[in-house]
Amino acid sequence: MKASFFKKNTGFLRQKIKEYLQRSQQWFLGTPQRALSEAYEAAHIIKNIEIEQFDGKKISPDSRKYTENVMAYWQVSLEKNLTIIKVKLAEFRFSYSLVNISNPVFLEKLKFIDEVTSKYITQDINITQEKNSEDEIIIVSQPLQINRDEVNKRSDSSGINNMKVAPVFSKTGAFPRSIGRTLNKIKGDFSPQAEENYVRNFQISRKRTRTAIRFLAMLVIVPLLTQHFSKDFLINPIVERIRGENFTQIFLNNEMEEEALSELKSFEKKLKFESLVRQAPPISAEVIEEKVKHKVREIAEEFRGKSNEAISNVFADVMSLIAFALVIVTSKREIAIVKSFMDDLIYGLSDSAKAFIIILFTDIFVGFHSPHGWEVILEGFAEHVGLAANQSVISLFIATFPVILDTISKYWIFRYLSRLSPSALATLKEMND
Repeated sequence: MKASFFKKNTGFLRQKIKEYLQRSQQWFLGTPQRALSEAYEAAHIIKNIEIEQFDGKKISPDSRKYTENVMAYWQVSLEKNLTIIKVKLAEFRFSYSLVNISNPVFLEKLKFIDEVTSKYITQDINITQEKNSEDEIIIVSQPLQINRDEVNKRSDSSGINNMKVAPVFSKTGAFPRSIGRTLNKIKGDFSPQAEENYVRNFQISRKRTRTAIRFLAMLVIVPLLTQHFSKDFLINPIVERIRGENFTQIFLNNEMEEEALSELKSFEKKLKFESLVRQAPPISAEVIEEKVKHKVREIAEEFRGKSNEAISNVFADVMSLIAFALVIVTSKREIAIVKSFMDDLIYGLSDSAKAFIIILFTDIFVGFHSPHGWEVILEGFAEHVGLAANQSVISLFIATFPVILDTISKYWIFRYLSRLSPSALATLKEMND
């Protein structure tokens, strides 16, 4: 019976895999045409906007026909469709190089796309240069100490061999350098471009802050949504199909089996207790056996669902990690912006706030009461993936990992915090004492 059931499920699984491979092959063969069609539609949208709203001319912010807000709306629509064209053409070129197909319609569509996008090549280059200049402003504004060797290496690689950076503690003259910086700041405040530079830097900072917050939200939301939807709509139905009601292995580990037995014994004792409390006639053995059988079926169904959910969690977690990695790989510019944003945020804190945050995190993860938290986290993770919580492994992890974290945090405080913020280090020592 087991062999026939296994053979039946194996045949069903092979059929599903075969159908999936066929659909994947059809989807891949149709990728060039599909990508080019989407790029062609985006180009048509841009062309229709030019004809209907700009009298067949280029969509440009210099147009006096619309107000600033309306022009911003058309500009956003233009950038959106240009981005779609770029992405889909890249997808078309990659897939067309792998698939050996030819279609004369491709040339007509590509010619039309080139005619539409050729007007905006210069504009796109200007936007890219503006973004690069914004990134340079943000990076330069970081209150970090510059490594002399690193700057010299960069200058040598770029061909500027005469560039030198003075050490942080070197003497620059008879007057302290802070006086020179203050005078330069006053001079900059009275310059004719001071207001314009302030507004521009404020706008750039606001854009970078929005980008950083949006990217941090994506790092949380995208893996969670991937885990949830892949588990509910893809993985869980497949697992339930393979592990049907006739599947003999209900429990994934001994802990689940012991929990089920404990629940069943508690149910039997509850029946006897209710019979004694109500002072009713004793329940016959047949009635008790019938109720116990019904309870056993309920428990089996409950733990079969828990087992299926644990198996689904493993694959869904893997897919969420893949989604997280894809977001990281495809967002190098956003990562640089987030790094700059976090540096500005951290260095903007007072010394007491920095010391408070360091003490808070070290006490939570490596403090006296942290083993209880690590134990709860590890047991919850084991239950999440359907593993038995091995106390020996948990104890070994708690005895090593927090110690490693504590060593790393102390080394970072000694090696870097003493140079980056000596006053914060002094405040930290006073708070610990």
